[in-house]
Amino acid sequence: MSAATAPKTPATVPTQLRIPVAQRLVIDRAANASGKTRTEFMVDSSVRAAEDVLVDQRVFVFDDDAYSKFTEYLDAPGRPNERLRDFFQIDPVWEK
Repeated sequence: MSAATAPKTPATVPTQLRIPVAQRLVIDRAANASGKTRTEFMVDSSVRAAEDVLVDQRVFVFDDDAYSKFTEYLDAPGRPNERLRDFFQIDPVWEK
């Protein structure tokens, strides 16, 4: 199928939710406080929560040898790192 004949994906799709009135009122107050519409607030909040869940879903698949090497690497003390040491010598902005 060529790009010219491929079906287009819509830019947005409708999503409907049934929520208790009390929760909607809280959402509306938070949306108003952040200067967003209810939709903008709910989408932003939902996407942020979804990304948080997904970022915690990392799976590492190793055979026994690779797993041993991986855990040894994680358990080993850090190696000297001059750039990192220099970075920690800089006074934080809030302490200036």
